[in-house]
Amino acid sequence: MDEKKLPKRSEVDEKFKWHINDIYPSDEAFEKELADAGKYPDILAGYAGKLCSSASGLLAYLKLDDELTEIAENLINYANRKSDEDTAVSLYSGYCDRVNALLVAIGSAAAFAVPEIISISDEDIERFYKEQPGLEHYRLAISRIRSKRPHILSPEEERIAAMAGEMAASPNTIFSMLDNADIKFPEAVDKDGKPHQLTHGSYIPMMQSEDRELRKSAFTNLYATYKGFENTYTATLAAHLKTLAFGADVHKYENTLEAALDSTEVPSSVYYKLIDAVHENMDKMYRYVALRKKLLGVDELHYYDLYAPMVSDVKDVIPYDEAVKTVLEAVKPLGEEYCGIMKSGFESGWVDVYENENKCSGAYSAGAYVHPFVLLNHTDDLQSEFTIAHEMGHALHSYYSNKTQPITYRDYKIFVAEVASTFNESLLMQHLLKTTTDKRKKAFLINYFLEQFRTTLYRQTMFAEFELKINEMQARGEAVTSDALCAMYGELNDLYFGDGIVHDPEIDYEWARIPHFYYDYYVYQYATGFSAAIALSERVLNGGEKEREDYLGFLKGGCSKTPIELLKGAGVDMTDEKVVNDALKLFGELLDEMEKLADEI
Repeated sequence: MDEKKLPKRSEVDEKFKWHINDIYPSDEAFEKELADAGKYPDILAGYAGKLCSSASGLLAYLKLDDELTEIAENLINYANRKSDEDTAVSLYSGYCDRVNALLVAIGSAAAFAVPEIISISDEDIERFYKEQPGLEHYRLAISRIRSKRPHILSPEEERIAAMAGEMAASPNTIFSMLDNADIKFPEAVDKDGKPHQLTHGSYIPMMQSEDRELRKSAFTNLYATYKGFENTYTATLAAHLKTLAFGADVHKYENTLEAALDSTEVPSSVYYKLIDAVHENMDKMYRYVALRKKLLGVDELHYYDLYAPMVSDVKDVIPYDEAVKTVLEAVKPLGEEYCGIMKSGFESGWVDVYENENKCSGAYSAGAYVHPFVLLNHTDDLQSEFTIAHEMGHALHSYYSNKTQPITYRDYKIFVAEVASTFNESLLMQHLLKTTTDKRKKAFLINYFLEQFRTTLYRQTMFAEFELKINEMQARGEAVTSDALCAMYGELNDLYFGDGIVHDPEIDYEWARIPHFYYDYYVYQYATGFSAAIALSERVLNGGEKEREDYLGFLKGGCSKTPIELLKGAGVDMTDEKVVNDALKLFGELLDEMEKLADEI
């Protein structure tokens, strides 16, 4: 793909596109639904004062909220998925803006609801349950709302806070448009002087090339471009930090971390324990860096060497169809039903496979009610195969949750979201390791497994620590400048990778290209999810029907329990840092095995 220009969206074969029209058959149908949904702010406003005065009023409102949730999810998914197909099409970015505006209007009109529900006395709410048995379905949802009493404002104050929602979304929107549609990179040049198109999608494959000159060129050109926009990226990120601080302050949280994790029902201690556990295991990362330097045979290890295969001359061209087949084999321990649903998803338009001009970078799964939608930018390599397993793990989690839970409890909390995805990656790795006997190929796979630990557990924890530090910097009133961000990011790289790698100054600008810094304390969940997934996959592989059913029960749970309770039911306790330490112990054991294989291949 390096030698070819990216195709336009219209040039991509339909069999490699998702079936977005399963949500709405046409743009006109979307427009009609959006126009019809414009009535909801007035309808919602008509319930003001009725929620705390009668059980029937409260029940009617909650049913309306469920109805509106499904409509809003369809509108959001259609607009955003169409926009992500080609971010340069203004029609669909306009759809996103219009949907966001509607959501802000809905939020503003419904701002009275939470304060009213909170104002109901304990005696009256119990009386309401008896008067309207239908309210029992909402008991958990109501209890969650009422538990937020210390952070809920008056109805008028909540309305004003809701009106700020559109502005709060602006930094992420600006980042997305700049990073996906506007920014262009110079071509990278290989050892023979041949140019290669450098894009978000081609960058990592170039970093995995055995051509060191190509890696260095891609690395230098990518980050030189980000440096050229450093002030814009800094201003965008600083604006995002201010919106988080505003929300936390207004709702009387101690800090932005507490505010973010409160909505996911995860104690802040889990975040801090993750960072502490990784700090205590830095020695293993330093061993990894030393092993990488040795196996690559370089005098100096640079950051553009971190993705290069430590084991060369191993065939790593995996066409999409072959990758799909392997993933389906790997997930067989989860049973025929699970495998059948996944196979159907591949065949019935869940997945958008290849990169095209202006397509949103990266990969994700969006759990629409009609069925999940999976965005890929597949590049026929091992990482893309694992990305398929990862995103389809998300997709099956959404599918099971949506099919099992009523709409009130379908949406699982983001803390558990990364468990299902990395669980599938672990199954895939175990499958590949068991089905190869060639020592060189096995070393290649262990190299990849080690990379998963480096990129998912260590690197994402480094991101989480950076996110925590920049929010703390904002809270202290310090200026969020490009110099400050680069210095902080550089220091963290020194801490996490040690002195066994050259500190290339370009790496200091990596923060500018990470979209997850706009997701409000999301990245740490990759690391906790990876740790939980390692434990759960081992439990399923070494167990029987009960262990499998425990895990499938977790996938079907939605938000019917807290994330911690759901995971306990599946077999792991995330309040115990032993889960993270055990995962890092496995990392050390893999290093031991790789060091032995290094002398045999």
